[in-house]
Amino acid sequence: MNVLVIGANGHTGRLVLKELKNSSQHFAKAMIRKSEQTKDMEELGARPVVADLEQDFSYALENVNAVIFAAGSGSKTGEDKTIAIDQEGAKKAVDYAKEKGIERFIMLSSMGADQPENAPEGMEVYLKAKNEADKHLQESGLNYTIVRPGALTFDDAKGQIIAQPSIEDKSGDIPREDVAKVLVESLTTTETNHKVFEILSGEDSIDEALKGI
Repeated sequence: MNVLVIGANGHTGRLVLKELKNSSQHFAKAMIRKSEQTKDMEELGARPVVADLEQDFSYALENVNAVIFAAGSGSKTGEDKTIAIDQEGAKKAVDYAKEKGIERFIMLSSMGADQPENAPEGMEVYLKAKNEADKHLQESGLNYTIVRPGALTFDDAKGQIIAQPSIEDKSGDIPREDVAKVLVESLTTTETNHKVFEILSGEDSIDEALKGI
């Protein structure tokens, strides 16, 4: 697949590019905000395209047949930026994908996005934005997968996860590298089509966990 990674310069986005580079099935296109990030993207094996989620970025979706949305406003940005990126930017990406007949859309969401009213203090706006974006994707008619990881770490990949529509014990965490693997493997794992699920480190291989969704 020709895969556009939105949020390619983020921590998880860069790991997604590495996974795509190591796959013989995919070619990566990296959407970035600044031209000075171009060299890094090329070194990660991707073709960069400079575009801004807060502007018209429909041209970034030319000549691709899958999208991985891994962008995030970050914990230090204000409410306006969170809504602009995590909600409205994501919704625009969905709309552009639909307009262009793109076959596959993988959304990196967050555990808790299904119940933003129960968000921990300081997370209300973020989880509500994720909820709105997820609903927009589910209603779009696209072949979607929505992945909701728990707390993210920078630990080395474990390669073993739990993946369920709703994980009862949400207190664990998961390395970003494993999240990236899940996003990329979901592209071609048909069992994840039209599914929303949570992930944490667990006991099953990523392949087994995704096929058991």
